[in-house]
Amino acid sequence: MLEGNRVSRISVRGFAVASATAVTAVGSVVGVASGSTAQNNDAEATASGTTLLADIPAGQQAQVQTASLTQQAETMAIAADVSAKKDAEEAARKAAAETAIAKKEAAEKAAKARAKAEQEAKERAEAKTAASRSATRDASDIAVQSSYTVAEVQAIARQMVPADQFQCFSNIVDHESTWNYRAVNPSSGAYGLVQALPGSKMASAGADWQTNPATQIKWGLNYMNDRYGSPCGAWSFWQANHWY
Repeated sequence: MLEGNRVSRISVRGFAVASATAVTAVGSVVGVASGSTAQNNDAEATASGTTLLADIPAGQQAQVQTASLTQQAETMAIAADVSAKKDAEEAARKAAAETAIAKKEAAEKAAKARAKAEQEAKERAEAKTAASRSATRDASDIAVQSSYTVAEVQAIARQMVPADQFQCFSNIVDHESTWNYRAVNPSSGAYGLVQALPGSKMASAGADWQTNPATQIKWGLNYMNDRYGSPCGAWSFWQANHWY
């Protein structure tokens, strides 16, 4: 190297240089731009661990530059990959949190809807039961006759049994006595339209329980309401067991 001469040197830092003379690693390459004055040998000696691009054979300088650019590109790619992974992890955490919140809100909404539906069903059932328990007319409002046809007995029942419960009540009476208010079961002794057992139970509805279908209907309706909630409840039980 000629001290004092002007030389063109290019600074290159942080890349590996492979040369034909087995140069294995370069920490940094420091030079002076074109037109600058070269430093003396002592000054160059102080740049420990440096290799100047100008000191590398001309045929290998392109390789050095290419290696530097490649290393820079790889470093940037690694940094971009790390950043992308962090972004993806953060997005995944946010998505999971949002999904959990949405599921919780949906569950709460479903629970409220279910509770509301159950409450409404309960209120409807209570209203239905209350209506069933309140006969349209009481037995005492029905004129007493010496005898009654099936049609007359059914007409009385329609006046006493709530309309939405009449068919269920009628189904039971059809099977128990075929609307014969004097029907007697020869085996058990059950008596009347609803086959009370014993028949004397119907005295709680009226002393004329043996001859007045209205009294029997009153007692039968009260029995179905008290035991099954309504005539339709009693009919459902009857269908499953053939007695009530």
